[in-house]
Amino acid sequence: MSDEQYDDEILDSSKISSTDRDGNPIPVTIPIALAPGVTVIYTTRLGGLSTGDFGNCNLGGKSDDDPAAVLSNRVALAEAAGARLSLVSQVHSGIAVDVDDAFEINTPFGFDVSGTRGADDGDAATPAVKEADGQVTSRTGIALGMFAADCLPVLLADPETGIIGACHCGRRGLENGVIGATVELMKLKGADPSRIVATLGPRICGDCYEVGDEIADKFEKRFPLTKTTTRFGGAGIDIAEAAMIDLAFAGVSKVVDSMPRVHAATQYLDHDPELAELCRTDSEGPASLDERIEGISRSMCTLENPLWYSHRRAVRAGKTHEGRLLALIVRH
Repeated sequence: MSDEQYDDEILDSSKISSTDRDGNPIPVTIPIALAPGVTVIYTTRLGGLSTGDFGNCNLGGKSDDDPAAVLSNRVALAEAAGARLSLVSQVHSGIAVDVDDAFEINTPFGFDVSGTRGADDGDAATPAVKEADGQVTSRTGIALGMFAADCLPVLLADPETGIIGACHCGRRGLENGVIGATVELMKLKGADPSRIVATLGPRICGDCYEVGDEIADKFEKRFPLTKTTTRFGGAGIDIAEAAMIDLAFAGVSKVVDSMPRVHAATQYLDHDPELAELCRTDSEGPASLDERIEGISRSMCTLENPLWYSHRRAVRAGKTHEGRLLALIVRH
């Protein structure tokens, strides 16, 4: 774990209005200064127009959420980030793509080939779907985005060349080698793994990700010492530890810890009225925000922290769907 935190350039979200010029809520985000000129941004459930089980800032477009709300949330996020979003269709693969040649503005928020429901600009055909779980670019102003609601986003940057990457690391994506594929594509564009700085985004932790002995044993063969016993009593896996193993295999040793910044943001929002209302109405845990906050052992864990969307938390509450956060990386 690197002690170098690159704190010299970090976004000051306190200077951002809570609404955009059209009066729509701006997504509440947590910025991480990954390297000089490179920022990682994690969205939360706060600050959007989605309602019901998708409330309030769903950025995923493959669900039954109102397409107009998703579009508004994405546009507001792109404006707040000062960049155009790049979104692909995530399928738990080991495939990474170079978006430099393919990138085109085909939506009001940027480049979308993720298979968004109702994605049509009215003048052209619906954008083609591109299946991948890793993205790489050398361009400025492009925010590579990875959707998540328990899976692990891994964000990477070579500060010297300016090449950045992002990958979506669920259990199957990790087994399929998505981290190695993303780093390899960065190398082909001129990045050096010895210079690459990475950070691990919000994800379900090893104490909460219960998968059963058969899956856990198979996963541990690929990633030693990642089998856990969860707080629910069954066998689980630690996908963050698995990601660290594959980062090391790919030659990436500089890892910035996102946890201190996320923990501080969580504590800052421990009396937030919007978050309190979500906890009161989502039926995904205690109705009291104070109880939710007190129950967090790991602020990065999507199941524990009510700031994040969590598929597992929604399933435990008997729901059939939930929203998606976005983890972004952008070089300005």
